[in-house]
Amino acid sequence: MDLDRLLAPTVDRGATWSVQVRRVGGVVVAEHDPERLLRTASVGKLFLLMRVAALIGTGELDRRELLDRADGPAVADSGLWQHLDTDRLPVEDVARLVGAVSDNWATNVLLARVGVESLPRGPRGSRLHGYVRDTRGPADPPTLSEGCAADWVEVLLGLSDGSPVLDWISLGVDLSMVGSAFGLDPLAHQDPDRGVRLWSKTGTSDGVRADVGLVELDGRRTAYAAICNWPPDSEDLRDRVLAAMRAIGDALGQLDRSY
Repeated sequence: MDLDRLLAPTVDRGATWSVQVRRVGGVVVAEHDPERLLRTASVGKLFLLMRVAALIGTGELDRRELLDRADGPAVADSGLWQHLDTDRLPVEDVARLVGAVSDNWATNVLLARVGVESLPRGPRGSRLHGYVRDTRGPADPPTLSEGCAADWVEVLLGLSDGSPVLDWISLGVDLSMVGSAFGLDPLAHQDPDRGVRLWSKTGTSDGVRADVGLVELDGRRTAYAAICNWPPDSEDLRDRVLAAMRAIGDALGQLDRSY
């Protein structure tokens, strides 16, 4: 995988990337500045899902416990709960909303339940800083989350089969980035389709596109993380960045099928 060639059209215009592709077993296939911390938008919500899954696993949190959306700061943008009539949902359904549609309000309700300070972090500094906010004031962290590709690949490879986190993110409907290469139905791809399975979490914001995940092709699994930042007040690089991410997915798919 020639990452320099794939990323050049965006790097030449001021984009910054952190990318890593690694096979289960530890072999790094390709990487570009994998330890560089960048803004990752909603990707950091994975740390929240990991904490919720851990608490369910130890019995400290009942997956059927009803959570009230009034207990978390209201927020708009991505998500469905803000549009639903019900005020109360079980913990696991709230986690599913985060995994499926990156639900901001559901994220805040779960954070209120488990505590921001309890969340895990990546060994190189990747983290979710706190609540999702419609606006950020001087006292708030300047970004929702930050991370690097090496951290996220390590985190994903550490998730075992049967992990609730994998179940939740298998519902993810955003296949606009690396996942666009596999031709999956964005609304229904939990089962293998043409030998492909995908578990992923994406993040988008002004000047941010990030996609981290596991892809399994014909039974062979690979972890990937592709994170891109660019100055939001400069040239709009969104289309070029998405094209580069699609190209990474294309190369990843060809790589796995030839393994």
